[in-house]
Amino acid sequence: MNILLDEAVSAKHQNGIIRIQFKSGHELSFPTAGNPRLDGASDADLNMIELSPFGIHWPTLDEDLSFEGIMRGDYGRRPQ
Repeated sequence: MNILLDEAVSAKHQNGIIRIQFKSGHELSFPTAGNPRLDGASDADLNMIELSPFGIHWPTLDEDLSFEGIMRGDYGRRPQ
């Protein structure tokens, strides 16, 4: 199954990791470290995640990430 065709059902932050669960049981996860808007944000802000068919959004942090980008390893990290 192509995860991009799957429906995200939940997303949460725990110990510096964002975990996204899909209806099929698949999971995507990535660290908040290195993302200028997520790194150092409060737990309350990091857990205020809105789901869309294409990605996730943090309204209080003004950050949007696509599932496709996360799968490519692009989750808003600062350039090295």
